[in-house]
Amino acid sequence: MDILLDPNVWIAFAMLTGLEIVLGVDNIIFISILVGRLPPEVRDKARRLGIGFAMVSRLLLLLTLSWIMGLTADLFHVLGQGISGRDLVLLFGGLFLLYKASHEIFVEVEAPEQEGPAPSDPVALKAAGRRAFWAVIGQIAIIDIVFSLDSVITAVGMVDQIGVMVAAVIASVGVMLIAAKPIGEFVDRHPSVKVLALAFLVMVGMALTAEAFDVGIPKGYIYAAMAFSLAVESLNIRARAKRRAAAPPATPTGPVAEA
Repeated sequence: MDILLDPNVWIAFAMLTGLEIVLGVDNIIFISILVGRLPPEVRDKARRLGIGFAMVSRLLLLLTLSWIMGLTADLFHVLGQGISGRDLVLLFGGLFLLYKASHEIFVEVEAPEQEGPAPSDPVALKAAGRRAFWAVIGQIAIIDIVFSLDSVITAVGMVDQIGVMVAAVIASVGVMLIAAKPIGEFVDRHPSVKVLALAFLVMVGMALTAEAFDVGIPKGYIYAAMAFSLAVESLNIRARAKRRAAAPPATPTGPVAEA
């Protein structure tokens, strides 16, 4: 009980929770975009499963701290550059994020209708839906591990008490659960925002890939660029809404019925 009365513990908890929420923004965006590809009736389930995987992966990594810290040891060297287990996870995770975000941008901008005809057989249709659902969950799980590794290593560097880390992770995941649905719905309603979010994921993927080679890119720069882009796009959305409201109602062009 003494730990609950220590103000330093509560300060550390608040700071770590805030940081975990910030680090989870890219995770929420990735989940929201992938879930948007699914039928509306299963999106909430996929969203909850994806965020649940994020929490489980973070907690499991926290419970294996000695293994996590061992990931920072060099496994081999390439051209004088030491490569550790953490570097490999960041490298493959960054490359996967670059591929996935670039592919989603292509589908959104260039080929939105190239999905092919849907099967007409109800059984085949149901099976295809299940495959798409679990394919999305699998992709979310892969990127959850990458984001969780970054998050846990940050937590270990800030706080010593494992209980505080676990509480901060659970609190941040609770915020993610609340925020993921409105963020996903907003992104789905505005295709231009979706492309911006995918561009943000491209930058995150590039940052992860660079970090694998010990080239640090402060995430503050990425978040600042994204915040500026979203601010500009919000003005564009507002301007489009005003133009639609001010436009005269469309008149019917068909033949006028005789009295």
